[in-house]
Amino acid sequence: MQKEWRYFLLAIGFFTRIPVPNFVDFQESELNGSAKYFPLIGIIVGVVGALSFYLSNLLFPQTIAVLISMASTICLTGAFHEDGLADSIDGFGAGWVREQVLTIMQDSRLGTYGAVALIFFLFAKFQALTLMFPVLVSLALIVGHALSRLCAVWVMATASYVKSMGKSKPLATQIKNTDLLVANIFGLIPFFALLILLVISYDDMQLMILDFVWMTLLPVIASWVWWRTKLLKRIGGYTGDTLGAVQQITELAFYLGLLAWSIKFQEYF
Repeated sequence: MQKEWRYFLLAIGFFTRIPVPNFVDFQESELNGSAKYFPLIGIIVGVVGALSFYLSNLLFPQTIAVLISMASTICLTGAFHEDGLADSIDGFGAGWVREQVLTIMQDSRLGTYGAVALIFFLFAKFQALTLMFPVLVSLALIVGHALSRLCAVWVMATASYVKSMGKSKPLATQIKNTDLLVANIFGLIPFFALLILLVISYDDMQLMILDFVWMTLLPVIASWVWWRTKLLKRIGGYTGDTLGAVQQITELAFYLGLLAWSIKFQEYF
């Protein structure tokens, strides 16, 4: 239990700005053991965003509440995944061959492609959450953050780590099958909790529940497959930046799917 607690704290310290004890004897390989907790960190981040939205929406219009919620999660994570998205899009947009892509990703400067991607994704998430019914927003944030981090873990489990030239950031590069099972549990609990809540609330609407499953999961799966295929084709695997990108891509995909579902059944909200 002490080792697992250490792994959990490492995950918190790596993916958030929540203060954790200093690990003077830290080994980069320990991040492999903490990978199972990545979706749990997503739950924590999602809960912070959900509470920020709920409390803000008591005083402000939904547009302002969504902005405050997004700002709270970005501050909590230090824009960790957004940075990965920008670096990845810069690399894939400006690089022609594998070495160019990896070199550009390592450049700390923000390029045109990365800037456009950041603006697009942040605005798209803002729009999706703003147009969503308020009762769904807080739940969507928890599910979206957990599920998207599970998608990053699945990239780790099904592709190879690509070590770029020069100094690389610490990164979890391997995950055991048992740890993958734990990650799946943490990543899917919020989704199934929301599904059960819908079943309880709308027990006479089986079609509505079935549509919820495929309309939310299909965009996530499709975007995950597309991004993973692109990674394998362009660089032969994944890097830390591309894991951040898959989190951002699948999170947005979930919000858009949930928004489409809520519009289809808007008379129930």
